[in-house]
Amino acid sequence: MEELELLIPEEYEDVRLDKCVSELMGEKLSRSAIQKMIKNGELTVNGKLQKTSYCVKADDQVAFTLPDPVEYDVKPENVPLSILYEDEDLLIVDKPKGMVVHPAAGHYEGTLVNALAYYCKGKLSGINGVLRPGIVHRIDKDTSGSLVVCKNDAAHKGLAEQFQVHSITRKYYCICLGDFKDDSGTVNRPIGRNSVDRKKMCIREDGKKAITHYKVLERFGKYTYLECSLETGRTHQIRVHLASIGHPILGDLVYGKQDYKGMGQILHAGVLGFRHPITGEYLEVKSELPEYFQEILSKFRA
Repeated sequence: MEELELLIPEEYEDVRLDKCVSELMGEKLSRSAIQKMIKNGELTVNGKLQKTSYCVKADDQVAFTLPDPVEYDVKPENVPLSILYEDEDLLIVDKPKGMVVHPAAGHYEGTLVNALAYYCKGKLSGINGVLRPGIVHRIDKDTSGSLVVCKNDAAHKGLAEQFQVHSITRKYYCICLGDFKDDSGTVNRPIGRNSVDRKKMCIREDGKKAITHYKVLERFGKYTYLECSLETGRTHQIRVHLASIGHPILGDLVYGKQDYKGMGQILHAGVLGFRHPITGEYLEVKSELPEYFQEILSKFRA
């Protein structure tokens, strides 16, 4: 580990602490990692702890320990991957329903990361630690669709910044319970951790800002086929928002009550767009509705 001290240049006067350190460190340390260090009391300004929102002053001395790079040790597995896009910096995969994104308790094999470790032969960003190499964002196990993976730290940092400011284009498709009164609308309700069940999220006034725009694509009486666009990206955001307005996603037994053949929520990440973190060009890919989703739509249309 390396002990570091940064002297804040005059041009960073009144810039947020986390943003300032992130820019000064370049690709060596992500903004989310810096925020975690600040929260854990591992970073000081002039010998004192500060919040991430602290606005630095010229000649402030910021001190922290830069952790040693850790070689990740995830078992590579020859699991087939559906690749929507790939270049030397990143790839976008079409994650199937039922696949866990990264190893965690009870899921140390068969995850997307295990498959990526085999496919990319270890060439993945290491910013998010040994169990999440290359992973900038995630989608739930029972959600299918597009997910971007970074092959190096520079690409990871650039994309993480875009997720941070919510400039990513993300469109999801789902089937919800009930018929919507309007053809389109917006749910603007803050989301936070459920104080009773920590595995769940909920609407709470002290939660983080969360905005979901929705558009009705088809109506089936008891069910509605919906497109949802994320303005923010909170954990379980679409699931929580739709349940909060009385239209939980079909199959979601965490935030709803109606199962559908044990599939879990019928939710698909269909469109993902962003500025390429290295070239700056806008890149957008579309994941077609998977077979399971199309079969459900065909049944409801019959």
